[in-house]
Amino acid sequence: MSSQQKKPPLLKKITNGLTIGSIITGSTFLHGPPVLVLGLTKIFGASRKIDEANINITNNWLKVNNWLIDHVLPQLKWDISVDENLDLSMQGRYLMTCNHQSWVDTTVNQYFGLKRMPLTRFFTKWELIFIPFVGPAFKILGFPMMKRHSKAQIARNPALKYRDLEEARKACEQLLSQPFTLLNYLEGTRFSPEKHAQQNSPYDNLLKPKAGGLALALNILGDQIDALVDMTIVYPDGAPGYGNFWLGDVSSIAVNLRKIEIPEWVAGGNYEEDAEYRERFQQWVDQLWRDKDQLINRMKQNHAQSAP
Repeated sequence: MSSQQKKPPLLKKITNGLTIGSIITGSTFLHGPPVLVLGLTKIFGASRKIDEANINITNNWLKVNNWLIDHVLPQLKWDISVDENLDLSMQGRYLMTCNHQSWVDTTVNQYFGLKRMPLTRFFTKWELIFIPFVGPAFKILGFPMMKRHSKAQIARNPALKYRDLEEARKACEQLLSQPFTLLNYLEGTRFSPEKHAQQNSPYDNLLKPKAGGLALALNILGDQIDALVDMTIVYPDGAPGYGNFWLGDVSSIAVNLRKIEIPEWVAGGNYEEDAEYRERFQQWVDQLWRDKDQLINRMKQNHAQSAP
């Protein structure tokens, strides 16, 4: 594919940018207030119907975004592969891991999952609650919001460690009243060559995974979930910025979903207190990450071979 095909002319990019920006802004102001108003009614007691209504409103907002991707970014080609052993349902309960390269990753997840999986939530920092519209919406929609304490704070007050764990437990358990997809970016931050070099990462395409969050989620939800799903995202042209994506600078995105079998020994372990279990769990995650690294290499190679 030529560079002209990959990147739309400047005038078209400006037109697309204005169109998309206006529609997303209008859609946010259309769908955001009802979510907040309905959320306030939960002060008087939790309601499954209110939760379902808010999820439906949020999914309608996502439909607008997906419509824009399909109709305003027609040059974008998708290569989506799903493990034949992975039986997805809108009524399922899933834990999901994913590599993290760009803010676009969440948009990719939403594009794929809208008609295939329950609304995706992910762990967020409690401080985000103060961001207008976004923070309260995260809380209302059941995103686990964590009051994380630093190692220095925990060293001064060890009880904070267990308070953080209890907060995480309560946040995860609140999801069990409904279908859910709980996403965990194991790398903890977006990939960059600089971070990769600083870590001396043993993987070609990934940062080192942080296994603690996954261990906690499996400990709390393990016997309640339908599958542990691993999503792998590859941007053959390089990881784009969010603005670059919506301006049409991305020509193709490859996505792979596979089901990860959870070993029986994972259930009931104590990652925080049992050093032997923690080491075994980290070795398991390391192997998952090595398999994922090889998968990314194959996905890149397949794209290179299929390119004209």
